[in-house]
Amino acid sequence: MLARILGIALLFIGFTAIAQTENTQEVKGLDYDGMVKFAELPLHCIEQEYPYKLGQVLTDSTDLKGPKALHPIFYGCFDWHSSVHGHWLLTMAIKNHVNTPLSIEATALLAKQFTAEKVAAELAYFEPKLNKSFERTYGWAWILKLHASMLDSYEKETKVWAETMAPLTNHIVDAYKEFLPKLLYPIRVGEHTNTAFGLSLALDYARVAKDTAFEALIVQRAKDFYMEDKGCPLTWEPSGYDFISPCLQEAELMSKVLDEKTFNSWLKEFLPALFLPDFKLEPGKVLDRTDGKLVHLDGLNFSRAWCFYAIAKKNNDLKDRMVKLGDLHIQASKEQVVGSDYMGSHWLASFLVYALEARKGL
Repeated sequence: MLARILGIALLFIGFTAIAQTENTQEVKGLDYDGMVKFAELPLHCIEQEYPYKLGQVLTDSTDLKGPKALHPIFYGCFDWHSSVHGHWLLTMAIKNHVNTPLSIEATALLAKQFTAEKVAAELAYFEPKLNKSFERTYGWAWILKLHASMLDSYEKETKVWAETMAPLTNHIVDAYKEFLPKLLYPIRVGEHTNTAFGLSLALDYARVAKDTAFEALIVQRAKDFYMEDKGCPLTWEPSGYDFISPCLQEAELMSKVLDEKTFNSWLKEFLPALFLPDFKLEPGKVLDRTDGKLVHLDGLNFSRAWCFYAIAKKNNDLKDRMVKLGDLHIQASKEQVVGSDYMGSHWLASFLVYALEARKGL
């Protein structure tokens, strides 16, 4: 009997060790095979018009049109912003895997998408007064991230697309410049309107595009909104269908805004729990991946990961623990991206690739 109990105990220890190893397993970079797997999702959904969630305000009955008529570029992948970051994922595939079957396929698709006529139609959608705030600021931010990826590529085709996209991008930049001075209080939710996320991607664009005036505005507003923040209640997260962590996303933005010394001084006041040696944060759990809201929590795990990686790059003392936490969150949801229900698959690959890009250099 004793031997049997001992055997069961050893078996349990063995399973525990395996589980611990899996939970702390290092996440590898995104190789070609991985990019092929994840790029297949936007390659499929970019031209899939339905199902589609419109976000329009109707001025009159003439506004009632199908997705492709309203958005000749971004009519697929269930909604406008998911289509935008699906296009971004394909530009990253082209940039990182030049002259491969994947880049050739992605280039052929995007060449059909980014025409002057289609860009003009996308821009026209923003012209009515009631649509000026369309996709503010989540979709705006992803348009800028998409354009930044085009600018940051050595490929001739993507440079041409960047020029073609410029009227739409310039409109978004102007909209930001008009909106940010009027925004008195940051929006601290875990979904699309989160101000810190919108500022973070916009800041990336401003720096790649060398738009110093736009960069200065974003940096100043980030400081106005967040510099005095203390004791963010991370234990209150997540809400039921967050895909962004209000606390961690703010820290990720400030890691880009502040120098290393100032950032770490600020971080100790803002998220003191991170500095505790026993700090833990369990990944979000999803019970129904056919529910478009509940599946947000898989995206939360990826967005938390890119925030942990950003902190790791600015704090050497926290680096190992932040990387492990980021990897833990990616491992929790990475197997749910390919082959999952369309409510998740139409957008999760972009979040995972963005997180893996953020991990580079760690």
